[in-house]
Amino acid sequence: MVALLGRRDEPTDGVRDYCSLLAEALRRRGVTLKLAESFWERDGWLRELWNLWKQSWKWRGEWVLMQYTALAWSRRGFPFGVLAVLALLRARGVRTAVVFHDVRDDRPHRLLDRFRIAFQYAVMRTASRWADRSILTVPVEQVPWLNPTQTKATFIPVGANISEAGFSTKSNGRRPGTPRTVTVFGVTGGVGIAPECVDIGYAVKHVSNRVGALRLVVLGRGSEEAEPMLRREFDGTRVEVSVLGLQPAKDIERILSEADVLLFVRGHISTRRSSAIAAIPCGLPIVGYRGSETGGPITEAGVELVVQGDREALAEALRRVLAEEDLWRELHQRNLRAYAEHFSWDAIAERYIQTMASDCPQSALLTDPLPTHAVSPAEPKL
Repeated sequence: MVALLGRRDEPTDGVRDYCSLLAEALRRRGVTLKLAESFWERDGWLRELWNLWKQSWKWRGEWVLMQYTALAWSRRGFPFGVLAVLALLRARGVRTAVVFHDVRDDRPHRLLDRFRIAFQYAVMRTASRWADRSILTVPVEQVPWLNPTQTKATFIPVGANISEAGFSTKSNGRRPGTPRTVTVFGVTGGVGIAPECVDIGYAVKHVSNRVGALRLVVLGRGSEEAEPMLRREFDGTRVEVSVLGLQPAKDIERILSEADVLLFVRGHISTRRSSAIAAIPCGLPIVGYRGSETGGPITEAGVELVVQGDREALAEALRRVLAEEDLWRELHQRNLRAYAEHFSWDAIAERYIQTMASDCPQSALLTDPLPTHAVSPAEPKL
């Protein structure tokens, strides 16, 4: 198989991390996933389509997994180029599957934004119809632009964008006699920073007033940008704030394993939120918001969820997880079970193999080594 990637996201790229970790898991099953990159932004669309035409002759009969986000295939969120690439691959006789990392946008928008979203939905609907398979990172019934009876669509949740080699399955992460630690993994940039910092501040300060001193550890994308606002939120409180910024993937597991709870306020939790799912292999309970994409199997994990925007309920859920030992242990065990059944990369790779093999013999999934122009898997930084 070939994973076809669009424009690189900076400073971190979750889609590339996803493909690299999926490639590792598939390799353990004797299946090769080659990573190839489209350079449409650098070369322009005409030259890039010509390059893909020359490159794709060797992909005939193979599966190409086109990784879709709107901004990976357009500068301004109008990803018409996705359809041009799909048409080219179909002309080459390539089996195509589109992996939809974007599926919906429920935020309030200006008129232009609403038009952009309607355009994206139309493109995704057309891409799903043209492709041989659609891979959705949320359940089919939660996708607003797709008919739930669409037989070509398969739901496969994402895994944590961290190598599984270091994941622990500790039986108890609580350390008696030390302040409880609340971890926030990733903060939305831009206009999303202020409301998320207010949510974090309200919930953590509420719990600190009830249970005593707390430690707040914030890491990942957007954390350094949010640091000044977070420090103002907790100035003069009993909350120790530590902002770590981007961290090598090998350190993420250690940081999460040393925490007592993950607080997730980047919208609602769903099966495509890798920064929330990263807590599951560590057995770390998650407190966050539920919304339109929240459903199984994420609800089978160790999560305590409240209605999005209800800060009082969020703070109370956080207090209960930190204060009630039996609840913490129950959520911890639920995470470990959900990880084994749904969110490990081995489980995800197996779902891919079953999905692709339903249309062709499994032996057809075996491919040649990486070509010289392919993107080599690299350790993610989050």
